[in-house]
Amino acid sequence: MQHKRIEKRAEALTKRSNRLSSVTITTESPFYPRIQNETCVLTPETTTGPYIWSKSQTLRQDMTEDQPGIPLILDIGVIDVNTCEPMRNVLVDLWHCNATGSYSSFTGRDPNTPFEQLLEELGLDLSGGSLDLHTDDTTFLRGMWPTDANGMMQMKTIVPGYYVERAIHIHVQIHQNWVLQANGTVKTGTTAETGQIFLAEDLSKYLMSYQPYFGHTEIERTTNDVDSIYLEASVNGWYPELAVIPIDGEEYSKGIIGYITIGVDPSRTAASSFN
Repeated sequence: MQHKRIEKRAEALTKRSNRLSSVTITTESPFYPRIQNETCVLTPETTTGPYIWSKSQTLRQDMTEDQPGIPLILDIGVIDVNTCEPMRNVLVDLWHCNATGSYSSFTGRDPNTPFEQLLEELGLDLSGGSLDLHTDDTTFLRGMWPTDANGMMQMKTIVPGYYVERAIHIHVQIHQNWVLQANGTVKTGTTAETGQIFLAEDLSKYLMSYQPYFGHTEIERTTNDVDSIYLEASVNGWYPELAVIPIDGEEYSKGIIGYITIGVDPSRTAASSFN
């Protein structure tokens, strides 16, 4: 199979209102140059979860860092459900756990401990509406990248593992009106979508039979059919699972390319919650 159709190109990203920035970013073109599924379906709103940490989100196209796992090349197309046109230059924000269920910035939290039990152990509750549970400044498996003129973006990462009471998933937010600041950091504006992306159950079962995932034996893996967030995401005609092909055209365990279309209503502002 043809390997990624990638051409390195240097381009200055849109600076929006900040004209002082001189940051130049080297980008990689997506494997899929255009949106593959142009059905105008709004992606259901789901929770951000408790492991969102904006201070660790980084503008980059490879968020793997040193994390072991099966390579995942993630291509995402973003479409405006009001016009059925690709959304150019919106920021796609991604984060997920590592092969053993831990999130960066929260590595001091046990991924095998149910969330309610964790709060009880810490003497905390959700009555205040927000919590700061972060324990460190690690940034692995967190990244952001804007869509191109065709509404497409690409991120390199690994296949996520799993933690207690959750199926394998990837968090995604779509930000509008973002600004690349002079020092290369990003200031996000309106968040138009918050969702979660999943793998097909048979693929998850297969990939989890390989190391380093196979060594995570402390808990049973939650399957899609009993994951409450998966069920929330599977409404309104939207399908929350990645369409996947093997990178080498033969063996999924050697790496996969995943694609999904995110349908966004630009007038909607996403709310955050914990789950």
